[in-house]
Amino acid sequence: MSTTFAELGVSENICRSLADKGIFKPFEIQKLTLADGLNGRDICGRAPTGSGKTIAFGIPLITNSRRGKSKSPGSLILAPTRELAEQIFSELLSLAGNTKVGVVYGGVGYGNQIRALKQGIDILVACPGRLEDLIEKGFVNLSNVNHIVLDEADRMADMGFMPSVRRLLDQTNPKRQTFLFSATLDGDV
Repeated sequence: MSTTFAELGVSENICRSLADKGIFKPFEIQKLTLADGLNGRDICGRAPTGSGKTIAFGIPLITNSRRGKSKSPGSLILAPTRELAEQIFSELLSLAGNTKVGVVYGGVGYGNQIRALKQGIDILVACPGRLEDLIEKGFVNLSNVNHIVLDEADRMADMGFMPSVRRLLDQTNPKRQTFLFSATLDGDV
């Protein structure tokens, strides 16, 4: 018997957005993680690129995102490369509805990223280096982050980002929900 997104607890609005994208049935990683993610449990999953993990963590973040007066993010997604950060950002935008999603990464100017941060963001997708830089400059505060995703954690470890990741995690709510996705689960991961 096939499982539907609605049976996993996904809201009607998000189910409609998924259907608009031609996505009607959850992939395996989504079947295994969505219900727990929506219920606030930590998730540790091994999944290769292209397996549907962005939707697996994106739906719980969008569903549980706070829409308060604070301009600082309530959810943070860390990615090792700007290409992956952009891909995650684009995927979340297509599902986000009124949830404000932003992205920050190096190799481009600061202007648009700072403007988006000043307007307020519910979910921030970021590469560790640029995020630390923006925190140091006073444009980002992570103290309200209650949900964090480490995507492609094995690649972040391989690229030497784990010290940065640890420093960033230390600035978030210690009682946060954590999603960790990686192609492998060994070593620094």
